[in-house]
Amino acid sequence: MTVPSLAVWKFASCDGCQLTLLDCEDELLTLAGQIRIATFLEASSAIMTGPYDVSLVEGSITTAADERRITEIREQSRILVTIGACATGGGIQALRNFADIDEFTSVVYAQPDYIDTLATSTPASAHVQVDYQLQGCPIDRGQLLETLAALLVGRKPRLPAKTVCTECKMRGVTCVVVAHGTPCLGPVTHAGCGALCPSFHRGCYGCFGPAATPNTAALIPLLHRDGMSGDDVERVFHTFNATRFAAERNDT
Repeated sequence: MTVPSLAVWKFASCDGCQLTLLDCEDELLTLAGQIRIATFLEASSAIMTGPYDVSLVEGSITTAADERRITEIREQSRILVTIGACATGGGIQALRNFADIDEFTSVVYAQPDYIDTLATSTPASAHVQVDYQLQGCPIDRGQLLETLAALLVGRKPRLPAKTVCTECKMRGVTCVVVAHGTPCLGPVTHAGCGALCPSFHRGCYGCFGPAATPNTAALIPLLHRDGMSGDDVERVFHTFNATRFAAERNDT
């Protein structure tokens, strides 16, 4: 019987989602006995050639070389899973999409002529077909293990499709909006974090990206009511998933 192969790839990112995989520790050791880790530079310098049964892709596409490489990875991968806000939505670096990249490079770099970059930071799905997406900054280890275990046995991963508000209800967490008037993006944010921030009496700030059908138009007046200025609202939507929330608000 052929042992399934796993490859882990990095693009523009902080490596936090790859570290989530390494943090699985005991589970990763068990998993390593069931699959062949072909490429994972965060953990080993060994590189095995494809094709690969499963590829995990972290990071956004920010250069022409990235565009070529993600296409090559897709061609070599039976299943491609994007992990984290950078790979699924462009990440914090996608703030460049709302500005002038030439102005940025002229300010940051002493010799901007040496910088070869695209004007935008985009998710892998803007360039190739993606089979599954794991949201978050970073991703949730439970979702990661569920996805890998499911793919290993040939079934579809069970990934949440609700909002953070649903997770609050399931965990018995008191609503910070109702109880304290705390601004919160929970009603429009994809589930998966286990309502981490509300469980510590702070509002959700959307690190898992927009839910499938977010009603941001209805939420924004509540954010204003609870003390957020227009600039505050813009800032809270322009973080890890700026382009995805902007697309839902039709303000790209």
